[in-house]
Amino acid sequence: MGAFLDKPKMEKHNARGEGNGLHYGLSSMQGWRVEMEDAHTAVIGLPNGLDPWSFFAVYDGHAGSQVARYCCEHLLEHITSNPDFQGGGGGGGPAVEPNVDSVKSGIRTGFLQIDDHMRQISEKKHGGADRSGSTAVGVMISPRHIYFINCGDSRGLLSRGGAVHFFTQDHKPSNPLEKERIQNAGGSVMIQRVNGSLAVSRALGDFDYKCVHGKGPTEQLVSPEPEVYAIERSEAEDEFIVLACDGIWDVMANEELCDFVRSRLEVTDDLERVCNEIVDTCLYKGSRDNMSVVLVCFVSAPKVSPEAVKREAELDKYLESRVEEILKRQGDEGVPDLVHVMRTLASESIPNLPPGGELASKRSVIEAVYNKLNPYRNEDTDSASTDDMWTRHQNPAQEPSTTTEPAQEPFHSPAQLLWTVRREKRRKKRKGMRAPSPCSHNVPSQC
Repeated sequence: MGAFLDKPKMEKHNARGEGNGLHYGLSSMQGWRVEMEDAHTAVIGLPNGLDPWSFFAVYDGHAGSQVARYCCEHLLEHITSNPDFQGGGGGGGPAVEPNVDSVKSGIRTGFLQIDDHMRQISEKKHGGADRSGSTAVGVMISPRHIYFINCGDSRGLLSRGGAVHFFTQDHKPSNPLEKERIQNAGGSVMIQRVNGSLAVSRALGDFDYKCVHGKGPTEQLVSPEPEVYAIERSEAEDEFIVLACDGIWDVMANEELCDFVRSRLEVTDDLERVCNEIVDTCLYKGSRDNMSVVLVCFVSAPKVSPEAVKREAELDKYLESRVEEILKRQGDEGVPDLVHVMRTLASESIPNLPPGGELASKRSVIEAVYNKLNPYRNEDTDSASTDDMWTRHQNPAQEPSTTTEPAQEPFHSPAQLLWTVRREKRRKKRKGMRAPSPCSHNVPSQC
């Protein structure tokens, strides 16, 4: 089976909450991966006298989920309980805003502490054999500041005043400063990976890459040190924060995702639904990884607009009518498969598609009417596999970001193959050629 399943697991884990003037929603999906290795944290009201503070994070595990799961349960404790963090006033009560530099130092110390603690656990329980690791991206929100925290290639961004105001920088081995550290530790960067293997240059865990004698924890091939950014809050302009693993960012750029979120917030205030639409859209855009996203909205986030709701309903109705028209034109060729329907729609200029999501974000609407009208729907390829074929047609240059395995040929059901054969038969008949037998298409049940 390799790194991928035969078809994606599309069940979602959701959560929501509110407090401290914030609303949040989250969604995670295993997708095509054999194992779900992501984890997340969402806490409103922190311990040690930090009730007005909140903390959110996404952890993208690799080579197992152990490190990601441990971090989601214990990282916040390591941050808020260490002397560096408390020494800056963190824990001094709601009226005390800690010194910014001390908060940043405390967050950094918390990362180094938990990484060392996990190494000790690994050596005691597994003899050092635990090779899993995890990226981490998070935000700590105080009454006055937003602290973005990043270690690895997950990403967080802030939308302010209708545009991307800030986003974290991915830690990739090919980045000049990261590459310099790797080489100074005796390693190399090959095919944009640490020693030709690991695709991130900073992570928690991954202790096989942290055993160079004479080098400190932040000087190893892979560093557990986060980058921490402090941004002053703007109550009038701050809209929302998005935290997501690379399964999201592989197929959506910062501006695209921000535009998509903003458009969704104008049609619903259900943040779980918005997050579900994000992961579904990314799956349909071709993401092959686990996917997790946390959406945190401030008081100035976009609100539901009656005009936007009306446009959305009109768009859905238009797409439904177009699918019906495409299926009615089937003629002697039989029922077109969903790939044909999607390709046909993709070739058209359709107004008011959600920005950033485009046609992929309306996949569920298209599939619903297609399944209703298609008498062979029980024999057709599962929806995600069909959409994977469509996305490969739309983005032929796109390659999986985390694997070097050759792409598998998509499965075609008998109904799809018969439609293909009939279409080919008509095409060759028009050219005066004899059509091939269905047997040549490897459909034993039809021969």
